[in-house]
Amino acid sequence: MVRQLGELENAIMTRVWRWNRPVTVREVLLDLQSEREIAYTTVMTVLDKLHRKGWLRRERVGRAYRYEPVSSREAYTAALMNDAWATSDNPAAALVHFFGLMSPEQREALRDALRVAALFPSDPAAAPPAADSAGDPPDSAGPDTGATGPGTTR
Repeated sequence: MVRQLGELENAIMTRVWRWNRPVTVREVLLDLQSEREIAYTTVMTVLDKLHRKGWLRRERVGRAYRYEPVSSREAYTAALMNDAWATSDNPAAALVHFFGLMSPEQREALRDALRVAALFPSDPAAAPPAADSAGDPPDSAGPDTGATGPGTTR
């Protein structure tokens, strides 16, 4: 189960995800200080905790660490949504209520996501068989692949 990030953890992870590159404590500190008073040691402690929790990887460069995200914000959000959905006794009803809370723009984004997801089924057996390079369906008589089957001899 994915635990929701705390307020300061989220503020820090938002920056790390947005910048999409390894960051130092000082970089995060300077950006956070534009909106709040915060100590270097506080930022360092939160980055270290995020690393220990598996949200960040780090590499030592000289005497400092550079931190970068292990996964994307979208993956984090999807995990939170999945965990919330899994707590329902009636997942279908929960989805209906969730869809009812969506704005028209969010419903359109959902339709787009479902179209993309249909292109990449998670169950390969559910995907239609691909044609070979000559455009022949896999079960048609095409070039000899060396395989033997009923009615073939070698």
